[in-house]
Amino acid sequence: MLPSPIVNFFFSKNNKLFPIKAKPGENILSVAHKNNIELEGACEGSLACSTCHVILDNELYNKLKTPSDREYDLLDQAYDLTSTSRLGCQLSVDKNYENKILKIPKATRNMTVDGYVPKPH
Repeated sequence: MLPSPIVNFFFSKNNKLFPIKAKPGENILSVAHKNNIELEGACEGSLACSTCHVILDNELYNKLKTPSDREYDLLDQAYDLTSTSRLGCQLSVDKNYENKILKIPKATRNMTVDGYVPKPH
């Protein structure tokens, strides 16, 4: 049996690029946390906030499954919302991410208690 292919992509935050290697099927929020990328996840991926908001390029956005109504509702609360915004907790790595850049906005709207630090699950 061949090993799972690895997908190479980047997170971009504050004009810095962070190279990432991930397996297909891995959750974007979890991948960020495993790689010590500062992408909040206040609700820990339970689709209850917008702190894991990422911005995709048009090509990648158009290849992905349409967001659910719940995701759209939460994205309305996101800082720096764009037409290609998604929640990282709702995205899974696949071949379409190869060499793409996922932009992390400069700020979030976090409604949790100050000092809360999300942990990867």
